[in-house]
Amino acid sequence: MPSAIEQIVDAYVRLKNRRGLDELMMHRQRLAVDLKSRSSGRYDFSVPIDKIDEEIAIIEEGLSRLTAESTDDGTTRAT
Repeated sequence: MPSAIEQIVDAYVRLKNRRGLDELMMHRQRLAVDLKSRSSGRYDFSVPIDKIDEEIAIIEEGLSRLTAESTDDGTTRAT
């Protein structure tokens, strides 16, 4: 069964919603930066950081699919 982030990314790709994917990517990147800056040794943030990094990779793959689909269609639809 696909994860929640995979289902969300698939829906955005199907709907050709690049803005939604970009916003999702920016949000995950901000979370990653915030958690990495808090890794001072008191708490172990490695598990959530790894999960966010996995989600970023899924979003990047979705952006690549969206770009490939718009190139194949001959369109570059801005949403």
